[in-house]
Amino acid sequence: MVQFTAIIQKFGEKGDKTGWTYIELPADLAAELNPGVRKSYHVKGLLDKHPIAGVTILPMGGGSYILPINAAMRKGVAKKEGAMLSVQLQKDDQPYELNALLVEGLSESDKANSIFFAMPRSHQNIYSKYIDAAKTPATQQKRIIQIVILLERGLSYGEMLREQAAQNRQR
Repeated sequence: MVQFTAIIQKFGEKGDKTGWTYIELPADLAAELNPGVRKSYHVKGLLDKHPIAGVTILPMGGGSYILPINAAMRKGVAKKEGAMLSVQLQKDDQPYELNALLVEGLSESDKANSIFFAMPRSHQNIYSKYIDAAKTPATQQKRIIQIVILLERGLSYGEMLREQAAQNRQR
């Protein structure tokens, strides 16, 4: 387990990561947490006193990683960009299960299903966690439909989010 203090940061223009809130895991601590590994993997632990599990950290070059802070995590710690955060992390070896409703929804479209299951498992997990984060069954269904449509159109997850943001600005 590694323990450190981090500042909550937010990306400006950064491709698919534009607008993401995150903390940085320095290279020396990443090497201590999972020696010799230079790719994404899951961690669990505490952000202040808020427990997290199955969260993916992403390599950013030079041995450092970022841990994206989603809305539920921000709400759990009650902090925003610029705030200090006490962090305790350890590697999480518990396998993530894809959302069953998403898998069922994808089965309705051969094209979306084949594109989805050709993706790396880490990318599949991002879509699945998007469904898991929905607060109501109606929102889950809406998101599943969006995913199927975007996959059929050949769009990535980041492109879907940017398209949704643009549509929301037009309303």
